[in-house]
Amino acid sequence: ADHHQHVIITHGTDTMIQTARKLQALARDRVIVLTGSMMPAKFKASDAVFNIGCALIAVQTLPPGVYIAMNGQIFDPHQARKNVALNRFERIE
Repeated sequence: ADHHQHVIITHGTDTMIQTARKLQALARDRVIVLTGSMMPAKFKASDAVFNIGCALIAVQTLPPGVYIAMNGQIFDPHQARKNVALNRFERIE
């Protein structure tokens, strides 16, 4: 068992939301932040480094739970979707 209180997971964006939802049971006393890139890191204009920076801040400042850090925003995995057409994550109700 992992006893770390602050966890960042880099993850593919296609299944990131599903993974974040499955991890909810592990987050009773820890902060888990998933992040990734809408463009692979091999591309010059990748958002990977920016998203990791956002995840670093999020994991240190948010209360226990599971979150997604993408596009400069923090998402609840139960209220988020990946919008492939607009190449971003967005909040849903």
